[in-house]
Amino acid sequence: MSLKIYGDSASGNCLKVKWTAQRLGLDFSWVEIDLMKGETRTPEFLAINPAGQVPVVVLEDGRPLAQSNAILLHLAQGSDLIPADAYERAQMLEWLFWEQYSHEPYVAVARFRVRYEGQAVEDLDPKLVARGASALQRLEDGLSTGQFLVGDQLSLADVALVAYTRLAGEGGFDLSRYPKVQAWIARVETDLPITS
Repeated sequence: MSLKIYGDSASGNCLKVKWTAQRLGLDFSWVEIDLMKGETRTPEFLAINPAGQVPVVVLEDGRPLAQSNAILLHLAQGSDLIPADAYERAQMLEWLFWEQYSHEPYVAVARFRVRYEGQAVEDLDPKLVARGASALQRLEDGLSTGQFLVGDQLSLADVALVAYTRLAGEGGFDLSRYPKVQAWIARVETDLPITS
């Protein structure tokens, strides 16, 4: 049995798992799950992940694992996507935790509301927009000393954060205000199998 990744191709959280598996050359199958059609709420899917969320992977031995960044860490164990240096590894984890708490809830949610719910950018909650802009500025500042977020090469921090950052414009954020972020997106995209 090969690795199975259940995900929605419209979700950055799902795509970062797919890109990591591809970057590492893992043998896997992709099972498309349409969030908008409620496919995470079927009895079959809930048997795999009772939380009713994607992404979720079913490992070669049949065990399921959910939460995108936990999956990334599991898949990339022992690879060059996790820094060997203990402090740099902790910095990578710091970015991963920050991404789920202070970036994704604003940048990704704004994108979802505009692109999938049809909300006008000017009608978005001002706090959501302000927090999304703050997250993008934090990335801009974090890239002031290097080409990548941690150390001098691509890590899971970059994979996790590029997924929604590269699409922030779909949520009304003007990426031209963040030139270091734009340059970083281009660098990360050349190092990952991003096709869309």
